Amino acid sequence: MARRILVTNALPYANGPLHLGHMLGYIEADVWARAQRMQGNEVWYVAGEDAHGTPIMLAAEKAGLTPEAYIADIRAGHEADFTEFHFSYDQYHTTHSPENQDIATAIYLKLREGGYIARRDIQQLYDPSRDMFLPDRYIKGTCPVCGTPDQYGDNCENCGATYAPTELLNPYSVMSGATPVLRDSEHYFFELGKFEQLLRDWFAGKFTDGKPTADSSVVAKLAEWIDGGLRDWDISRDAPYFGFPIPDAPGKFFYVWLDAPVGYLASFKALCERTGLQFDDFLGKDSTAEMHHFIGKDIINFHGLFWPAMLHGAGLRVPTALHVNGYLTVNGAKMSKSRGTFIKARTYLDSGLDPEALRYYFATMLGPTPVDVDLDLKSFEERVNSHLVGKWANIASRTAGFVHTHFAGTLADRFDDEASALWRDLLAQYEGIEALYENDEYAEVTRRFVAMSDAVNGYIAAKAPWVIAKDETRREELQQVCTFALNAFRLLSGLLKPIIPVTVAAAEQFLGAPIATFADARRELFGHTVNAFSPLFGRLDPKKIEAMVDASKESLSPAEQAREAAKADVKKAKPKEAPKAMTDTATSTDTAATISIDDFAKLDLRIGKVLACEFVEGSDKLLRFELDAGTLGKRQIFSGIRAAYGEPETLVGRNVVFIANLAPRKMRFGLSEGMILSAGDGGADLFLLDADQGAAPGATVR
Repeated sequence: MARRILVTNALPYANGPLHLGHMLGYIEADVWARAQRMQGNEVWYVAGEDAHGTPIMLAAEKAGLTPEAYIADIRAGHEADFTEFHFSYDQYHTTHSPENQDIATAIYLKLREGGYIARRDIQQLYDPSRDMFLPDRYIKGTCPVCGTPDQYGDNCENCGATYAPTELLNPYSVMSGATPVLRDSEHYFFELGKFEQLLRDWFAGKFTDGKPTADSSVVAKLAEWIDGGLRDWDISRDAPYFGFPIPDAPGKFFYVWLDAPVGYLASFKALCERTGLQFDDFLGKDSTAEMHHFIGKDIINFHGLFWPAMLHGAGLRVPTALHVNGYLTVNGAKMSKSRGTFIKARTYLDSGLDPEALRYYFATMLGPTPVDVDLDLKSFEERVNSHLVGKWANIASRTAGFVHTHFAGTLADRFDDEASALWRDLLAQYEGIEALYENDEYAEVTRRFVAMSDAVNGYIAAKAPWVIAKDETRREELQQVCTFALNAFRLLSGLLKPIIPVTVAAAEQFLGAPIATFADARRELFGHTVNAFSPLFGRLDPKKIEAMVDASKESLSPAEQAREAAKADVKKAKPKEAPKAMTDTATSTDTAATISIDDFAKLDLRIGKVLACEFVEGSDKLLRFELDAGTLGKRQIFSGIRAAYGEPETLVGRNVVFIANLAPRKMRFGLSEGMILSAGDGGADLFLLDADQGAAPGATVR
């Protein structure tokens, strides 16, 4: 029976253009929605703009526009980018809409009637010059933990500490530069603690027939917040504010994080009004439909705690699942404007790069665990050119011409015995593709794609149709070789369709056979006539990638330069830890001594998949890793990177590089069976060496 599914992705904030970090999670959502449609399920995919809040109000003021005009311009740019990246939205809407105001207000009133809203006075920092209360991000000062100046009012970008804005040293208003003062204000709070049991039941799958609501690492993090005590959630802001007014509360507005997730429902409501769908069939408390949210790991608390509690308290259904992605880095580091790696989606498109190349590259690294993904620009070029051009498109380009030259485009009516055996092998690898997409295992999908493509190209190379074509007595053999190759090409096209839909549509046109479902691709095309072949996918030009980076470079403003200099001064003032090298006692110099290839060959470097990662009781430096090392079995390794990775559960599922033949070291915490490699100067400045998700545990690093 076909499932009924509502899919959403996180709403981009309407205060600036989309960048490639946004696109990572959004692409994951679109691929999932397309894969569900290919399984014959009823899928409705909605999204829209997150269009409220003080930042938008102030940005509009700076631009000399009304907030409404400002968000309209931003929305137009976002929608154009999504269209060119081939998103399959059924509805794209905005939180600044009548639908959203109606639903947000109705949810609030239901919560108030249910006894879940409290009112009390709080003290907030107030800008006496601008005559307004200041949001956390509009207060800056010196970090109370590490002493770095020019940090935001909620967390320090240098040391990662979180704190209340009242804890900042030497605070000032970003708006006016004035020193803020404390003032009392009545605020409205959602009493989240009253929903603890509901949330625990939701995590346990009580509402989803036992199916996980999120990856285990995400559920564990959410459970930590519950165990630490759920606090009431401030859902109000004082005027002036761009948003919806709270009923019966003059001068008070809904905090953006109340009406932002409601934007999913508003977008769907607009779709219902346009198509005749019934809203309650998907959102009613007794709905048998599914609701899947795709979000970044930075907003799991809102979606995993407040959102299900709000929905339940208002008499609506809770989400079926959260699909969570990590952050995007570029060339192994945070995106940087000065280095040209803070890349906007529009800059990528204007550089002439195919959007489906990025969709594919991201897919090769995405899995259910919210680990960070690195856009290594050289690897991006090489992988796309190798996989999509050198492997997949190559199958058709090497054989289609013979079919048209010698057989008027008509395929044979059977495979020979050798091809039949290989076809069965391919089908065995294709089996379970639906479940892999269902579980966000895109990296495994692409790994199978590469393995299957290699097998087919190996068959073609062994058969050498260009040689067979020279012998007129071997025409039947030639036709059968090409028939197998093009059927295999179609099978691989079906596997890739959710990821690169437009390119696969061109392949379907060439084949003269649609691939509406995954099952379609399994059916052999015997006696079928294909069309003339045209190149499907051009090789990525490194000059276009360079142009994209150059176009993304921005000179740092004086304020940004001062902030970077201040951070550097703070780091210089701290005692410098010994660099992390091959052993805990090793030291380094600026120039390492040269070694021979024989020296390097002594190291047995392997890929390990992180099965578990946790703090080590009694140590403030170590994390305990349990690795899947493939044929080497499981390895326990203690690594001194705790300062760099304060949330060890986020490393579960990640691939790392470790030295497998290092002598085991007995520590008071247990036996350490190897060493995990990392880069950096030590302390918080350490970064694990990564390997693509397609790399198998135990694989040798060469």
